[in-house]
Amino acid sequence: MRYSIDHKSPIPLHAQAETLLRQLIAEEEYQNGKIMPNEIELAKMLAISRSTLRQAINKLVFEGLLVRKKRMGTKVAQAGVSSKSNNWLSFSQEMKLRGITIRNFELHVTWAMPNAEVTRFFEIKPDKQVLKMERVRGKTDEPFVYFASYFHPRVGLTGDEDFKRPLYELLEHEHSVIATLSKEEISAMAADKFIADKLRVPIGSPILFRKRFVFDQGERPIEFNIGYYKADSFVYTVESTR
Repeated sequence: MRYSIDHKSPIPLHAQAETLLRQLIAEEEYQNGKIMPNEIELAKMLAISRSTLRQAINKLVFEGLLVRKKRMGTKVAQAGVSSKSNNWLSFSQEMKLRGITIRNFELHVTWAMPNAEVTRFFEIKPDKQVLKMERVRGKTDEPFVYFASYFHPRVGLTGDEDFKRPLYELLEHEHSVIATLSKEEISAMAADKFIADKLRVPIGSPILFRKRFVFDQGERPIEFNIGYYKADSFVYTVESTR
């Protein structure tokens, strides 16, 4: 690719460098282990200082997208998928931004009776059926997460939608429901038989368990989501600004 930065742009140089690096990360050759361009040479080509370039690199190292080792250079991280708490997107959008190709191993959409937790969150009667979507997703060669989403009846989903599309894009474009707030709970657990079968791991394997409570612009509940991630395939990053 052509390495270039617009020095007349109002966008800060380090932000432009970060965008360029994200494009490099997504390229097949770097996904396959090729060392990223040398810092000195790349800074010279872009006509920026090494400190400006390093600011962009450090951010991507922090996100878990790059790995930097002394005397070896910088490479694309291969070990896990990273999710940032202050950069909330749908799973598909998260993975696309990170240049990760995602495969759907299973997709099931059914009408189900909600359990007590879903009933409380949605503030609906326990005999009210809700739409449930289950997905097993992962990289092209293996699954690493099982999701189960329950949707408030108010959303208006019928079950006939194309759930292969990014979820929140589908809700906004087809049902005028905009997801604006996500509250999450994360804990550790051991895989029971059901989760072990879904993720193709031994029973008792370490699993990251995440609950996501999703609200619309009026802070009304629209989705209750639970996710079970292979512990060795997922890194959860929290970034705070004071």
